Order: sequence, then structure tokens, then C-alpha cells
Amino acid sequence: MSTATLSPDSGTGRKAGPPGSPVAYPSADGRTSLRSHLRHVGALTRRNLMRIKADPESMFDAILMPIVFTLLFVYVFGGAISGSQQDYKQMLIPGLLGTTGMNLAMAVGTGLNSDFQTGVMDRFRTLPIARSAVLIGKMIAEACRGLLSFAILIGFALLLGFQLKTGVLGMLEAVGLSLLFGMSLVWVSMLLGLVMRSAQAVQGISMLVMMPLQFGSSIFAPTSTMPGWLQTFTRYNPLSSLADACRNLINGGPVAHSVTLVLIWSVGLTAVTAPLAVARFRKRT
Repeated sequence: MSTATLSPDSGTGRKAGPPGSPVAYPSADGRTSLRSHLRHVGALTRRNLMRIKADPESMFDAILMPIVFTLLFVYVFGGAISGSQQDYKQMLIPGLLGTTGMNLAMAVGTGLNSDFQTGVMDRFRTLPIARSAVLIGKMIAEACRGLLSFAILIGFALLLGFQLKTGVLGMLEAVGLSLLFGMSLVWVSMLLGLVMRSAQAVQGISMLVMMPLQFGSSIFAPTSTMPGWLQTFTRYNPLSSLADACRNLINGGPVAHSVTLVLIWSVGLTAVTAPLAVARFRKRT
């Protein structure tokens, strides 16, 4: 961790004493100033990004997963589902923005749980830092990973002939909406990581959640051929709303309804799970 995180005044905003003097810990009520809190978040975000730099293999999922998903679904299922691989690209790629963000977000909980098992959180417990800064730092670092993954997905799709029919602005709006929804799922994943007893349990629960949401949606196939009960599920599935919103933002079409649903889901999930995750984290640390 950087020395900025370890500085005696990082939790209180007070001036540091001479070398060897006791660390000035936060006041009894645990409050920190906004400036100190932002410094904590910045230092912890930098730590998480430096860990990625030191372990580039951890980026393989963000780099390779969009490429593998695109090749697999376009060239294996594209002709059978849409009759035309080009038409299927225009349908699939916007939907993959949502599922890529979800897959990356769900991995955060596993890493957070492992940090408790390996003693990293014991080190944070001794530092005069805001507890929520640890989680927010992870979320910001994950947003950077998500942006890289989205860029690779769009760039690779363009090489395969994917068209931005509404221009760059529509694509950026779709990426922003996908990132917002993905960050709401990061809070869900971190809450699972704090509640479950092992990283394997977090991974198992995440897969049980991801698989029905991904394949019980309009991401990979039209919902019109699905049975009635499954169409009902897809209608209320937030990934279907996200896929429809991204398609219309990129290919053209009405966006108000689907975008509104995604925003409601994103705000709702964050409002419910973020306070629970912070409270659980404070309890464990």
C-alpha cells in the first residue's frame, strides 16, 4: 500500500506529529472528513490498480471473455438464430455489454472474500481509514476493468463488421448505461463476498444467479420463441431491459422505456445493497 494510506493524519484530517509519535486515529464516533475520505478512496483505488499491474493474469477474463463470447455465439449460433451472422452481430454485441459487466462484477465478491481469508483485511483494520473507502476503492478499480473490457468488446466487434448505426454517441451512451448497471451489481457481489464463508461459496452462488439471468433474457436469442412462463421471466429480467436499451441506443429505436427500467434497477440495487455491504464490512472489521 502506498505511504499516503499509512500517513498518521489520513483518518482524521489532523496534522501529523513528529516521527515516532502515536498515530492520530479517528474520533470516537468514527467520523472522517470528506477530504480524508476521498484521500482514502484514492489510495485504495491506486492499490487495487497496482495489484492488477503486478498480476496481469487477473485481467485475462476482462480481455479474453468478450472475444471468446463474440466468436462463439456469432459463428456457432448466429446463422441458426438470425439466419444472418451480420444481423446477429447487431443483436448480440449490445447485449454482451450487459453480460460482460455482470460477469466482471460478480468476480469482485470472490476477491473480497479471499482478502479476509488471506489477512489483507486485518491490515486494513489497523489503519485509520474510513471503512467504506475499502469497498468504494474496489468498485472504482472494477469500473476501470469494465471500461477496458467494453473497449475490447466494441473494438473486436468493429473488426468483425459490427456497425454503429447511431454513431459514436449512441455507443458511448450504451457503454455508460452498462457500466452503471454493472456497478450496482458490484455492490451485490461485495455483499455476497461479505456474507458467504468461503470464496468457493461466493463463486457458486454467483453462478447460480448469473446463468438464469443471462440465458433467461433477450441477450442471445429473441424471446418470441420462448414458452409463456419464460417470456414472463425475461420481461422482468433487468438484463433483458439492458440488452434492449443498448440495442436501440446503438442500432436506433425507442429507448425511453428500457433505459428507465435499467436506471430504476441500478438505483434500486445500489440503494439496497450498498448500505448493507458497508454495514456488514464494518461489522467484520
